[in-house]
Order: sequence, then structure tokens, then C-alpha cells
Amino acid sequence: MRLALAQVNAVMGDIAGNAGRIREALDRSRRAGAHLTVFPEMALTGYPPEDLVGKDHFVTDNLIALAEIAAACVGGDALLGFVDRSDAGLHNAAALCSGGKVARVYHKQSLPNYGVFDEERYFEPGRVATVFDVGGVTVAPTICEDIWVPEVARDAAAGASLVANLSASPFHSGKGREREAMLRDRAAANGVWLAYCNLVGGQDELVFDGRSAVVSPTGDIVARAAAFAEDLIVVEVPTWEENAVRLAPLLSGPEEVYRALCLGLRDYVRKNGFTDVVLGLSGGIDSALTATVAVDALGAGHVHAVTMPSRYSSAGSVTDSRTLAENLGIDLREVSIERPFSAMLETLEDGLGERPTGVTEENLQARARGTLLMALSNTHGWLVLAAGNKSELSVGYSTLYGDMVGGFAPLKDVFKTRVYDLARWRNRDGEVIPIAIIEKPPSAELRPNQTDQDTLPPYAVLDAILEGYVEDDLSREQLAGAGHDSATVERVCRMVDAAEYKRRQGPLGIRVTPRAFGKDRRMPVTNRYRG
Repeated sequence: MRLALAQVNAVMGDIAGNAGRIREALDRSRRAGAHLTVFPEMALTGYPPEDLVGKDHFVTDNLIALAEIAAACVGGDALLGFVDRSDAGLHNAAALCSGGKVARVYHKQSLPNYGVFDEERYFEPGRVATVFDVGGVTVAPTICEDIWVPEVARDAAAGASLVANLSASPFHSGKGREREAMLRDRAAANGVWLAYCNLVGGQDELVFDGRSAVVSPTGDIVARAAAFAEDLIVVEVPTWEENAVRLAPLLSGPEEVYRALCLGLRDYVRKNGFTDVVLGLSGGIDSALTATVAVDALGAGHVHAVTMPSRYSSAGSVTDSRTLAENLGIDLREVSIERPFSAMLETLEDGLGERPTGVTEENLQARARGTLLMALSNTHGWLVLAAGNKSELSVGYSTLYGDMVGGFAPLKDVFKTRVYDLARWRNRDGEVIPIAIIEKPPSAELRPNQTDQDTLPPYAVLDAILEGYVEDDLSREQLAGAGHDSATVERVCRMVDAAEYKRRQGPLGIRVTPRAFGKDRRMPVTNRYRG
């Protein structure tokens, strides 16, 4: 049997558009002689549809589109994901379209309800495995989580020579290798061919990385689709010729994360109807990396930057921003915030009274910059990008309505130490981000001679504590027991807890770790627990 995996980039709720993408992929796979084309989980609706499935007409529209696709499935079968409706409720489902009709339907059995997943809220689980025959090969359909559960994978493999898994598996750093290890184990443990077709594309904070694969019964990866891009791979099973199969690079390390950031930003911008973005360039590493990712994602002509010096800005903050903008080939404007900052101080003089200069003045500068960026956004229709990283957002080292202003925050789930790793990786073939930006001590430059380490531990220390507290849910005692200074642990954890209200009001950002702020980590704002 000639098998095709159609790794498509579905757009949430664009049922007609997704149906068109499916038909286009089917035409390509038919031209390649495929007997069966496998599509990702919920390729027809987009994933995760969340409360859209509560709209009866949404479910009905997707069923109508499915019937139309099935009617055109003559001369080649398709297995694609959709939302089904039964007396029991709604189902995350796969349809076998064959002979001009929906010939078979499978309902996902293992409904994930952890991390970013909330499927038990929306769907009823399937209860039974099913098989069908294509070209003399017995195929068992499964959907995403089904293959991660050994018992469900085993039941699906019983009586089948090929298990087809329709997936929408969200990306995090290292996910590609983790996933392939699991797929190899499932194929070898059950002695079956395994065809894994994963969604690709950005959906709000999630990125789906593709990397669809075909695995032999001996656990060998015999074909792999591209990472972070639409792709179609065709493989002969159960006999295959090694020299005729393409193995796209798996990717790992900084490159894997960087590609995810580019795809997540590109799709968020384009799928939400924007063409251009704007951001402030401070001369620091975060805004420099954000601008670079934006150029790689959208093209230099769609990225606009503003440097907004104040009385506390160093000469390097402007010159380094100019050098970066020249290297990237982007539009750069210089707008001093001295006049609006002075005007705000004068306006507030009576209300603030005599007092030492402090955080109020610092935040006014950040908010002046945010106001200017939003004015450009309103005028030109550009999406404002916030440049904050996970380390800063964790401890509240950010200003509400200031540097947190924006419609999207590409680095929201990227710790500061990883920001530097990504910048160095991007410079691997030549200097794009000026070395001066990478090497200078990080500073918000909101008061004279300020550096981040005036109020924060060194980022290597801070990020290690944050990873344990935020991502691994370690207690203060466990962190101290792991060798961290107990006073530093207490201070950092207290800052994380106190900043929850800020994070609730910040923009979405791209998830690149196993536990990002948002869907992964849902902490109450009002909370006195100090474990």
C-alpha cells in the first residue's frame, strides 16, 4: 500500500479553508499514487477548538464539510480528523472517507486533561478500537493521546498491520526526540507499522511542530516530514526502499526553539489578520532577539522598530539599536520620551509631593513608551510586540501598561539565559545581533547606572530557581535542599507569587517549555499558600 501523510497547517474555525487545504493535499497524494492519505487530528476544524464546539452550528458546519470531502474521495482514501456528534455527546474523531462516503468513524479513547489539554470538558471518549482494509493492509486508526497510552496502543494494534495516528501534539523544547522515542517503542512493542501524522502551525500560544513520521515494526524511523512547515511524505508499506524515503532533520537545541518562535509569531500575526508588527528597541538583548525573530518570521519589510531614549538611556542603547536595525534591514524611528515623561512628572507634582525618586518615575517612562507604541499601532494597524522574557515575567520585573504593552509576546516562555543562547545561535553564520548587545550587562535603564542585578540574582541562579519553582512545582525547602541559598529562594518565590496579577493581564506568548504561564500553569491571584 502506498501511504501518504499530509502535514497541514489548519486555521482555527476556518472550516471551508481547511477543507480546501485537505482537498489540495489529496490531489497531490493521488498524483503520487497514494492509496490512503492520513491527515492530522481535527484537521477540518483546527485544534484545540475549545468552546467553539459548544456552538451547534460549528459542529454541523464541520460535518457538512466532511461529507463534501468524502464525496470527492474516489480513487484514493482519506483518514482525517473532525468533531463528531452522537447520542453520547461530542467526540474527537477520525473519519475514513472512501468510495465517495464516510465509510468508518473512530472516536478518540484517551482524552488528555492536563497541561494545555482540557478535552474532558468537551468530548466523550470512544470505547472500542476499529480496523479497516486498504490495499490488503489492515489499518487501525488512533488519535494523538491514544498512542501515548500503552494499553490503548496495544489494543489498536491487535489484528492490524498498520496503526495510523492522527495527532495535534503541541511543541515544547525537546518534544521531537521525546515523541520519536515513544513512537519507536510503540511500533516495536506491538510489531506493527506506525504512521504518525502531526498538525503543524501556530494557534494562539501553542505551536504544532509537524515532524510526522512512519515507523517500521522494528522501531526504525523510515520517513520523517519537515519540522515547523507543511509537508507531504509518501511511503510504501509494508515493503519500502530505504533509498526512496526522505528523512527531514529532526532538529534540537536552540535551532528547534528558534524555529518554533518564528512559526508561532508568523501564524499569530497572519491568522489574526495583521501584516506588520512594531516594537521598541531598547538596545538590550530581549528586544534585539524579538526583532530578529520577527524579521525571520515576517520579512524585514513588515517589521517596524522605535528607539525611545530617555534622560537615563546610555549612548549605546541608541547606537546599538541602529546597528541592529541596519543589520536586519528594518524601519527604525527615534522618538525621545523626555517631553512626555517631563509632562507627566509636572502634571503629577502636586499629587506625588516631595519624595525620593523611585519606582513611580521608572514606571512612568515605561508607560510613556507603551503609549507611543500603541499610538503607532492605532495609526498603522501594526501589532505591537512585547519583548519581555520568562525570567522577568516570573518575578514581576516588568511594568503593567508599559513594557508589557502588546498584542503578542514571542519570548514570554523563554528564560533569560536561553535568550542569550538563541541570540548566539542566530549569529552562528555572522553577526546579526551586535556583540555589544549580547555582552553588555542587562539593564532597564530607568535610573542612573541601573542593572538588572541591582534587584535580581544573576540570571543563571535566578533561572535555575525559577525552573524548579515554576515548571517543576518544587517547594522552597526542596529548592534549598538542592543547593540554592535559602534566602535567595525565599525572595525569588515571593516575587513569583506576587506577580501573578501582572501575568494575568499580559499578552499571549509562544509556549516552548513543558510548563508555560497560561494554560499550563493556572495559579489563583488571591493566594496565601507559601509552600
